[in-house]
Amino acid sequence: MDSFRIAVFVGSLRRESYNHQLALALAGMGAPGFSFEPSRIDDLPMYNQDDDAHPSEPVRRLKDEIAHAQGLLFVTPEYNRSIPGVLKNALDHGSRPYGQSAWAGKPGGVIGISVGAIGTAVAQQHLRTVLAYLDVPTLGQPEGYLQHKPGFFAPDGGIGPDDTRQFLQGWMAEFCAFVRLHEGV
Repeated sequence: MDSFRIAVFVGSLRRESYNHQLALALAGMGAPGFSFEPSRIDDLPMYNQDDDAHPSEPVRRLKDEIAHAQGLLFVTPEYNRSIPGVLKNALDHGSRPYGQSAWAGKPGGVIGISVGAIGTAVAQQHLRTVLAYLDVPTLGQPEGYLQHKPGFFAPDGGIGPDDTRQFLQGWMAEFCAFVRLHEGV
């Protein structure tokens, strides 16, 4: 395959979200032939099994975006040592009705940024547990637990510190190689 569409899921709704900024910066570091397309999750209704037979338009759109992606990128903050509810809601919608998960077999990457010293380590572990159940093969190494400090983002929206930018370029190279590895699997 010459081009790879990556559906990007940001677990923060905040206007000035560091994770949204990170997702944009990462998209600019993707390998040639990779496009990164944000998936909207803020308009999904709360998951209710009663709606499985007649999903709303936003749910149908979400499942279509997942179906047409060759890979998944999750960029998430950590809320109370776990993943944000809006992201869990999207995961639930994409996996239902039972036996019709849109997530299954799609390779994924998990990364995040927070002001805390451990970044989003615990949220990422929780997310990896959910993704394993949903049959999403997930990039294991390198891990990306990022701490936001002043100057992390450059004025142009890129990554400020050289060592962090180099790390993230390496992370993206590994993620893109991981997606390619799962092509046609």
